Amino acid sequence: MVDSFVFRYMREEDIDQVLEVEHASFTTPWSREAFYNEIHNNKFAVYIVLEEDHKIVGYCGTWIVIDEAHVTNIAILPDYRGRKLGETLLAKLMETAREMGARTMTLEVRVTNHVAQSLYRKFGFQNGGIRKNYYSDNQEDALIMWVNL
Repeated sequence: MVDSFVFRYMREEDIDQVLEVEHASFTTPWSREAFYNEIHNNKFAVYIVLEEDHKIVGYCGTWIVIDEAHVTNIAILPDYRGRKLGETLLAKLMETAREMGARTMTLEVRVTNHVAQSLYRKFGFQNGGIRKNYYSDNQEDALIMWVNL
């Protein structure tokens, strides 16, 4: 199943397809400019796309600062969910961060997003705290999660 998928680093020409995944996945999606800046201006940013037949079906990103990786986003197109692709993408992101010298990884997830929390726990993430009113669309709290790489 996963054999037909390819991982690679995100390029500028990927932004349109990444935006499709972004808009299908989040209530407050990032803008084209945000992704452009991540690729060209953020020396800490690493973004990976997952594609099948040259179509981007998922992507993820992290900022690696010294020895800590902070997951910025991870998303799969709705039609491709339920096929363990999120797991595969997260595993690739963790492997990449480890190879780049990260020793820990952290992320924020909506307190109501139990599906994502379950995925993260599967990879060893533990609860680390709450960021009150973190999400701007509805002021929902974020659960902070951490894992040692």
